[in-house]
Amino acid sequence: MAIAASVPADVPSASAESGAAGPALLALARAHGVDSVREGPEGRAAVSGDTLVAVLAALDVDASTPDAAARALDALHHRTATRLLPRVVVTRAGQPHDLTVPMDTEVWIEFSDGHPPRNLDHRPATGRIPGDLPPGRHTLCARRNGRASAAPLLVTPARLPGVRQRSWGFLAQLYSVLSQHSWGMGDLADLADLAQWAGHAHGAGFVQVNPLHAGLPATPGAMTDPSPYRPSSRRFADPVHLRVEAVPEYPYLDAPARDRVHELARHGAALRDAVLLSDGLVDRDATWTLKHEALTLLHQVRRSPGREAAYQAFLRREGAGLEAYATWCALAEVHGPAWRSWPAGLRDPGSAAVHRAAADLSGRVEFHRWLAWLVDDQLAAAQSAARGAGMPVGLIHDLAVGCHPEGADAWALQNCLATGISVGAPPDAFNARGQDWGLPPWRPDALADAAYEPFAALLRGVVRHAGALRIDHVMGLFRLWWVPEGRPPTEGTYVRYDHEAMLGVLALEAERAGAAVIGEDLGTVEPGVREQLADRGILGTSVLWFERDYGDDAKGTPLPPEQWREQCLATLTTHDLPSTASRLSGEHVELRHRLGLLTRPLAEEQADAESDVEEWLGELAGEGLLSVSPYGDGPAADLTEPAEGEVVPAAVAALHRYLLRTPARLLGVWLPDTLGDPRPQNLPGTSSEYPNWRLPLADAQGRPASLEQVTASPRTEALTAVMNEPALAPRTGEAVGEQGPGAESSYS
Repeated sequence: MAIAASVPADVPSASAESGAAGPALLALARAHGVDSVREGPEGRAAVSGDTLVAVLAALDVDASTPDAAARALDALHHRTATRLLPRVVVTRAGQPHDLTVPMDTEVWIEFSDGHPPRNLDHRPATGRIPGDLPPGRHTLCARRNGRASAAPLLVTPARLPGVRQRSWGFLAQLYSVLSQHSWGMGDLADLADLAQWAGHAHGAGFVQVNPLHAGLPATPGAMTDPSPYRPSSRRFADPVHLRVEAVPEYPYLDAPARDRVHELARHGAALRDAVLLSDGLVDRDATWTLKHEALTLLHQVRRSPGREAAYQAFLRREGAGLEAYATWCALAEVHGPAWRSWPAGLRDPGSAAVHRAAADLSGRVEFHRWLAWLVDDQLAAAQSAARGAGMPVGLIHDLAVGCHPEGADAWALQNCLATGISVGAPPDAFNARGQDWGLPPWRPDALADAAYEPFAALLRGVVRHAGALRIDHVMGLFRLWWVPEGRPPTEGTYVRYDHEAMLGVLALEAERAGAAVIGEDLGTVEPGVREQLADRGILGTSVLWFERDYGDDAKGTPLPPEQWREQCLATLTTHDLPSTASRLSGEHVELRHRLGLLTRPLAEEQADAESDVEEWLGELAGEGLLSVSPYGDGPAADLTEPAEGEVVPAAVAALHRYLLRTPARLLGVWLPDTLGDPRPQNLPGTSSEYPNWRLPLADAQGRPASLEQVTASPRTEALTAVMNEPALAPRTGEAVGEQGPGAESSYS
């Protein structure tokens, strides 16, 4: 997870004594999936009654007094007892599903594909949904004593096929990959170029990118939050990623418009040069200002009949969701991006005031619909380029945990998101204060009432042009830490989701798109979660520095490569962690010290970091991958410098060879590691203290590098050659530095 927010020091804490939970409140919380006990660094602790009341209130349940909680519990029991069918039924294809219904209830299925209705075999109070139903969204119907009821029936794939072919690929933050043709930040044409180079020239199987979700529009006088993990919309991608010159209407600009776009392109080149030649930072807002004007001119060019037909098909496919997104964008241009401060009538997307405003702003609504189409078109082209380069997977897109509370999704999906609640993380051994990510969570009850269609719609939008989808903090499909507004993260609690339904909907949409799924399952993972993900065919994420065999040792020892799980994406680092060069040199500790982020004395942190590296280098030496003892005769910094006659530092090459020895289906190379960039792209716990999400690719000295420089670098060439070496078998006594026999000859 890539978001951290500070907690005001003056927020008062609710005492357990003043908010003790009574039996009715505890039963009500349990019935709504709200945990009343949490596990923490100091063991089990009761969640305060005040927190339970606040969380239940976000679910529209009044538990403010013991009597109110008792009434709410009675009402819930009554609704459950008198309901003919559940809100929604989610089953797995190939697996029968028993359904409890009132006595003497007739139950049948109406299919969405035109098949004739089918009665269920049933016994008293039980109906069995057969396992041979076709995957998809159907309708379950029931009738009893003159009463009729219907509920959505979602038949989902029992298991995704996963990744059929082992391959390696690059992990990249798209904004940081600037080419000589981009306007101030990496764009979708750069992504296509990166994928074509990686596939054609080096046999890479995929390129994984950061979330490309639509961000909040710029606010005059203030820099927009650049985090791709705090988007305005997760369903639609950000038009700032467009390559203006790649829009098909570009050649048909009239002379004055063409001259103006050429001038804007020169300004875009100046932004790019300020980053690449002057050690500048990526400026999304400045880039978008230029692209916005250029695209406004392009919008005036008449589309060809074929292009117009394709656009109309896109509008029909996206429907009301696109209309709401485009309407929010148009309103934000007039009233600012913080919709909760808009005039009262505009805060409700279904209000008459919004309909009138959308009609008045119809030209701007149309412009934003068109932008969404252009981005979709260029995303399709990028994935086509990747697959055309021989990549078995192609692009791996990333789905953020949630959306910005003031953004388009939060406005359009208010009925499905919890009000007055933020997602975060509980206190743990690494952060005693917990975390507040500032993202509103899904309401599990509202998702069920909507048959999970809002979740399915955003999945379709993200996975449509992907060979695989990475789910950030995939544990959030099981439970999320809810923090009531105005309270510190320590006073939150877990709220549970119907993970069988969430995973089923995910599997259904991924299978339709022909995409694999990768879950980011790092950090605190509840027992059984990884097993259930694996049972669904969802890959996990393994980062070398965290792969340890703990046994009876609290710190653990490096996990031998043959003991790694097969169904995972294995990497050396991620966007939230130090680069490999920084990890080996200890620079990441120095950086956190300079920014005042350390919780222990510098010497202790440095000693632990050096010990960790030394332990892993010892493992590499023991595997026959490193011909020198840990640290050799020089300082730790020498580990990041190539030896005489070498291009890639021996430790960096050995670490990647270690990944090759694991059975992992996907092996990820952090693109900045090709040049030895020592800087993290994001430093959790910082905002203005560090330029998160704004750094371009750079070399070992921190000098910015263009995509052309990265692809032409001998160091990049050497590291990709390592990744294409035959698979290395576990050491069986061969001489240090010799390569063992391989099970496979190529990972492409």
